[in-house]
Amino acid sequence: MTQALHQVSVNTLKGVGPRLQEKLAALGINSIQDLLFHLPLRYQDRTRITPLGALQLNTDVVFEGTVLLADIVFGRRRSLVCRLQDNTGTTTLRFFHFNAAQKAQLTPGTKLRCYGEARRGSGGLEFYHPEYSVISDDAPVAVEERLTPIYPSTEGFAQTSWRKLSDQALHYLDSHPINEWLPSGTLPAQLSRDHWTLADALRYLHHPPTDASISQLQDGRHPSQRRLAFEELLAHNLALQELRRETQRSGAPALDGPKKLQKAFLDQLGFTLTGAQKRVAAEIAKDLHGHIPMLRLVQGDVGSGKTAVAALAALRAVSSGYQVAIMAPTEILAEQHYQNFSQWLEPLGLNVAWLTGKLKGKARQVQSEAIANHGAHVAVGTHALFQNDVEFAKLGLVIIDEQHRFGVHQRLALKQKAAANVGQPHQLIMTATPIPRTLAMTAYADLDTSIIDELPPGRSPVNTVVLANDRRDDVMERLRAVCASGQQAYWVCTLIEESDKLQAQAAEASWELLKETLPELRVGLVHGRMKPKEKAEVMAEFKAAKLNLLVATTVIEVGVDVPNASLMIIENAERLGLAQLHQLRGRVGRGSRQSFCVLLYQSPLSRNGKQRLTALRDSTDGFVIAEQDLQLRGPGEVLGTRQTGLMSFKIADLQRDTDLLDDVREQAQHIMQAHPSHVKPLIQRWLSNRTVYASV
Repeated sequence: MTQALHQVSVNTLKGVGPRLQEKLAALGINSIQDLLFHLPLRYQDRTRITPLGALQLNTDVVFEGTVLLADIVFGRRRSLVCRLQDNTGTTTLRFFHFNAAQKAQLTPGTKLRCYGEARRGSGGLEFYHPEYSVISDDAPVAVEERLTPIYPSTEGFAQTSWRKLSDQALHYLDSHPINEWLPSGTLPAQLSRDHWTLADALRYLHHPPTDASISQLQDGRHPSQRRLAFEELLAHNLALQELRRETQRSGAPALDGPKKLQKAFLDQLGFTLTGAQKRVAAEIAKDLHGHIPMLRLVQGDVGSGKTAVAALAALRAVSSGYQVAIMAPTEILAEQHYQNFSQWLEPLGLNVAWLTGKLKGKARQVQSEAIANHGAHVAVGTHALFQNDVEFAKLGLVIIDEQHRFGVHQRLALKQKAAANVGQPHQLIMTATPIPRTLAMTAYADLDTSIIDELPPGRSPVNTVVLANDRRDDVMERLRAVCASGQQAYWVCTLIEESDKLQAQAAEASWELLKETLPELRVGLVHGRMKPKEKAEVMAEFKAAKLNLLVATTVIEVGVDVPNASLMIIENAERLGLAQLHQLRGRVGRGSRQSFCVLLYQSPLSRNGKQRLTALRDSTDGFVIAEQDLQLRGPGEVLGTRQTGLMSFKIADLQRDTDLLDDVREQAQHIMQAHPSHVKPLIQRWLSNRTVYASV
């Protein structure tokens, strides 16, 4: 019986010895199937020869000519320069890395066929390190009959080697089966009418014919690419669904204790929940009532009241006899949660513990013991909560804020904290960064989603103004007037470098300047290099209106609530992503007064920068802004998925292939129910050893 391609090792290919096999394994290529799914990034047209007189700047071309001369030139850098001629003109080949054998080969009269990109040189068009081969009239070399693929590569691995390996792999495809794991009828209508089998699509993409549209292939819109993109998106969705199944397999405690605590909490709140808050709280309550671990993502714009909804969930767990872990990505946000929950829960007779990386010695020991012996009902903290030395007595619910700042693996690590006899803790994940639907359907396919799409009454939208930096004097006057009227303001400093030290320096410089320019104002300073105690003191002063103006780095992006602040000025706004700018802007407009956000930028502004700032000025809807952010910056930046390893696709593209996602989700459900044996092979084919979530 013939082996399937995923069972045939790459070392069966000619030229693949132990060293090359090791290099391929590092790229996740172990079988012939893996090699076939290592798809070209782009294509070159080497099917026609361009006369030297018709060469154009910045274009990749095949050309031929006879060597006129070749010599070593000593300029700023030593180089081998070769002049080439045909009956239409001349050009120059330049090599900075060469050897004596190469120079000896390029003797006058030798005929060459070359490939490269024409660039501007001192004496006309030049080619730097073009590919070339010597040709003779006796044995002319045929031009390529198909487009030339360019593969993703690694150091010391030439494109010619990739092409030789791919050619061999395609021969195997003719004689060995490649399993079609997509059941018939799975492909959406727009793809199935093209009748692309998996094998046909792979052949086409490794060996596109001469008449193939390069522009269609470069854009990823050829039917063969779309066929594969659909399968890849399906595999990613299935991987997350498998993760969900794995999580839910072990069961969870039913949190259905008495509602006395929840009622007491609502009575003391001082405001009524919005309709959206009540709806989401009911969805969470329903999940917590069952024995299957809740996996729910709550999205809500800045100020929509997610924390109150999370507190209701926490009280349901506590009244059922279980503990709650609340995890935030930064110390300042964890601190804000600690203050909120302490203020809400301690009057109800509950203990709230506090655990961060900076808490050391005796203080840490006291908090850890309270968590371990059930002295603490709720534990608030940063990553420190899932360190090995932290043990929970009876963990029933995990609440994670700003999920996009954590990797998938970190989220899963907290589930290990549950005692063996308790079952999995329920998971509630919150984000104030609205996630575009396309990302929610892919990156968070393992989660149920709830949206708080209503702001509390009395909140007015923030007016956003975009100004060049040379208008700073006008901004200063506006700032002076706002503070003179008894209101407060933020001045946010940003830098390109993600460096606390540099950010702190920038903030300190602005702070000194503002104190000098506006001596009548009381100006505070907060940045990431200050001790938590110092930060808390300044924030408390600002909250109590003892300061008119707070100069801060982006540490205030999350977690600070000052209703009297009605003006925010953000320096170098063009350096921040849209989601981050939207989060910062959400720090004002918390009261009933009309609030303003001024975005200062350095001229000249790039096209992308202009698009971003215009999008923010024109909309206050977090979801609209998130969609724009996705288009402008891509999914990795929006989600912070550089940590998760999740969104690296071989051929799919979330923006381009959005129209496939509804079908992907539907078919993933169908395959899991009707064809469960196809799930693992599909995940293995596309994700191979990169990410197997369920084993985390």
